[in-house]
Amino acid sequence: MFKDRRIERHQLPCFLQVFNRFTDKPIGYLGNISNEGLMLVSQLPMMVDVDFELRLKIPGPEGAVHAVDFTATCLWSREDINPQHYDSGFILLQAPAEYGQLIVALVQYFSFDPLQASA
Repeated sequence: MFKDRRIERHQLPCFLQVFNRFTDKPIGYLGNISNEGLMLVSQLPMMVDVDFELRLKIPGPEGAVHAVDFTATCLWSREDINPQHYDSGFILLQAPAEYGQLIVALVQYFSFDPLQASA
């Protein structure tokens, strides 16, 4: 069994919490993301065919937090494989340029490069 971990594990929920833009209350965690939308993992099902004003808080240097605000419509919501959790799919209606930059950054951060892992 391997004892020396070469790739650090990252707990996504620690970094990628999703908030209601107007109340700043957390509503769930980012399950996945694309240029067209996202999947939210939450403790309550989301209302379908409703527009949501959402915010991602991205940690920056020296503890600074950058908010990425966007509007998305919930297309579906169903129970997750984990008890007491729900997955909900959203399509983007309005998103700033930072949203696209976030996707690029996440792909780079969480991508596995076998050449770097063997170093």
